[in-house]
This record gives sequence, structure tokens and C-alpha cells, in this order.
Amino acid sequence: MADDFRTTEVGDRYAQALFDLALETGRLDAVRADLKSLKAAWTESADLRRLATSPVIAAPDQAKGLVAIAVKAKFEQTTTNFLGLLGQNHRAKDLPAVIAGFEARYAKHAGVVAAEVVSAQPLDAKQVAAITAALSKSLGKAPELTARVDPSILGGLKVKVGSKLFDASLKTKLDQMKFALKRA
Repeated sequence: MADDFRTTEVGDRYAQALFDLALETGRLDAVRADLKSLKAAWTESADLRRLATSPVIAAPDQAKGLVAIAVKAKFEQTTTNFLGLLGQNHRAKDLPAVIAGFEARYAKHAGVVAAEVVSAQPLDAKQVAAITAALSKSLGKAPELTARVDPSILGGLKVKVGSKLFDASLKTKLDQMKFALKRA
């Protein structure tokens, strides 16, 4: 599900429109906060994903559902209207790509370096602080860190900064060892 959050051409166009509107109206940070909440909800809620991606749900119903979610979550009016438009245009399935595109534009605009850390188990505050400090030192500025748990990596960490992925997971090391043994 976290892999859903990649930009696409359509998602990018909608992200640009939302970013421009939010910037123009001075609601950039509020819309960004709404999209962060929506990203978390997308990851956690199978019902939201079903609403947005089901081909049997009519566009007006998708729009109503997304707007109802936005109203219940007390999202910014700009975000609420945008979600209604996305649903109405039958583009709700592109929501993860829109969020990814918006996040990229926001990071570039604000000079923020986003980093995602994937671990096999939840990280405690001390571990997050240590990772943040190490990334700050190597990047030259403090990153905005997102932590995610993926038990399939078995141990270690995966750190993604921009398009660069640093994979120090146990699963990858085992796969590399298996490959090396096959070649020997």
C-alpha cells in the first residue's frame, strides 16, 4: 500500500492543480496536513481504498463518499472541494499519485528533504532521533522523517531519501548471499 504512493502522469496533473490552488489561496500547509491524514487513512482503511478504486461505484457516489470523509475529518474547504472533483471525474483511484505529487511539490517549494524509514519492528523515539541525526549530518539539513513497519524485511532498515534507496535490510542481505552462493 505504501507502494501506491508513486506519481503518475494523471496524478501529477491533479497534484499540480491542487498545489497551485493551495498556494494561491494561502492554504498550502492546511491542505498538506489534510493530505497527510488522507495518506494514513488510505494505508489503514480498506473501505477507503475500495471506495476510490472500485469500478462499480459510480463517479457521483465516489465524489459524495470522498466529500463525506473530508467533512467528517474537518478538512480544509480547498481539500474537500478537490476530493469532490477527483471523485466526480472518476479519478479517485489516482489519489495516492496525487498525494505523492503534492508532497514532492511541497518539498521542493519549502526546501524540505523527505525521508522514509522502513523497519521490521516499530522504532522507538531514541532510534528515530538517531536516524534523524545521522540523516541530518549526511544531508546537511534535517529531514522530515516518515517511519513505516514492514515485517517482511526481517530486520535492519530501508531508508529512502528522494529517489535514492539505502537498503540495509536482512532480507536483502540474505537474498544477496543466496545469489552469490548460486553463482559459486
